[in-house]
Amino acid sequence: MAKTRISISLEQDQAERIRQHAERAGMDVSAYLVHAATRQMAESDAIEEQFAEVDALIARAERAADGLPAEPPSESAAELTEQERREVEEALGLVEGRHRQGRRPGHAA
Repeated sequence: MAKTRISISLEQDQAERIRQHAERAGMDVSAYLVHAATRQMAESDAIEEQFAEVDALIARAERAADGLPAEPPSESAAELTEQERREVEEALGLVEGRHRQGRRPGHAA
């Protein structure tokens, strides 16, 4: 397979640190940079794969939100019942990490 040359620009101190790390790893600078980039790409690919379903869910929610009216509900909209208000507060507490006693789980009062 034919090789391709890529030119990069970096600060002198960065270049020296890369040379030192490559030497300690027993590699030349090119091999060291290819190895580092390949590891980073594999990590990024794994993260993207792991979160693909979440990203798709967010995209669907954003598309659905685009269809909602831009104006706030009119004043004639029904107020929340006391039960609905408690459920909203409980849900917000879970989102914010608060325990039922007003503390975050695992934290002392």
